[in-house]
Amino acid sequence: MKLILASQSASRRAMLDAAGVPFTAIPAAIDELSFKQAMLAEDVAPRDIADRLAELKAVRVSGAQPEALVLGSDSIVVLADGTLLDKPESRAQAHAHLIAMSGSAITLISAAVIAEAGRPVWRHVATAPLHVRALSHTFLEAYLDAEWPAIAGCVGCFRIEGLGVQLFERIGGDHFTILGMPLLPVLDYCRTRRVLAA
Repeated sequence: MKLILASQSASRRAMLDAAGVPFTAIPAAIDELSFKQAMLAEDVAPRDIADRLAELKAVRVSGAQPEALVLGSDSIVVLADGTLLDKPESRAQAHAHLIAMSGSAITLISAAVIAEAGRPVWRHVATAPLHVRALSHTFLEAYLDAEWPAIAGCVGCFRIEGLGVQLFERIGGDHFTILGMPLLPVLDYCRTRRVLAA
């Protein structure tokens, strides 16, 4: 069985590559922001937003690739007050997101959905509690000098595998979930479908 990753995320591709998973990447052409805003208007819970966006990506690509398993994934960062953060559109917005996160507990939600023949056949949602240390102005400027615009595609404005780890004083949950996809459950399902050897 062939696996397709419905994403252009470098971290998700790197996870699958490092785990030795054979796959092809075909980005799902969807307007994530519009779908997310519509769900927020309907008062959909953050966990369900991540799950629905992952499903939307998987099903969108699966419709054109019915012979393959298509993996869609999405991550959401939720502030302590319930506010959801989107990917920053500018350095100034990234700075504002980091200020909002500074000195507080945030929750990262990562969802994965696998679709086959245009319908979802498997799903998993994982959460990770992250405690952001108090971030000084000096640190923030140096951090953004080093990381912008590379973090423009990162919800939460960090790459945990790089300098982003310096934002945190404590990290809970699974490392792969924080990277943007609950990889271990994905691998388990891939073994049941013989994408990988059992």
